Amino acid sequence: MTIAYLGLGSNLGDRLEHLRRALELLRGRGVRVLRSSRVYETEPVGGPAQPDYLNAVVEVETDGTARDLLRACLAVEEALGRVRTERWGPRIIDVDVLTFGEETIDDPDLQVPHPRMHERGFVLIPLLELDPDPRLPGGRGVGDVRLEALGRVRLHAPPLAT
Repeated sequence: MTIAYLGLGSNLGDRLEHLRRALELLRGRGVRVLRSSRVYETEPVGGPAQPDYLNAVVEVETDGTARDLLRACLAVEEALGRVRTERWGPRIIDVDVLTFGEETIDDPDLQVPHPRMHERGFVLIPLLELDPDPRLPGGRGVGDVRLEALGRVRLHAPPLAT
């Protein structure tokens, strides 16, 4: 079994319900959800003008590979109706593999640890609730990150039910 962390985000429709539903669908694909961070509201990064996001990080356990977990995440996005029309555009749901055990993967469609997670407050702040010393890309540690430079992250809701 491998412990992994997933980043969840939504900025269209019932954002909180989309995050909750994503967890249900992950479970239905054999991913064991162990814990969730609290839910945060954040401003979009890059892309067109769009509504604010709700974001959370979940700790999961799986007996599959990193690629199996990625397929499960993509299937959840598809099941919830995500349509990929523009990079960093609005979305019903986004489910990203942030870390996968101690593995480092650098493929075109899967990079672990997630290459920009240390630059995104909406990822790093909730991740720090679950792991005080997460694996960051390039061997960075949390002490190397200026948290105040990560943008505004506002607490929105308690942890997602696990």
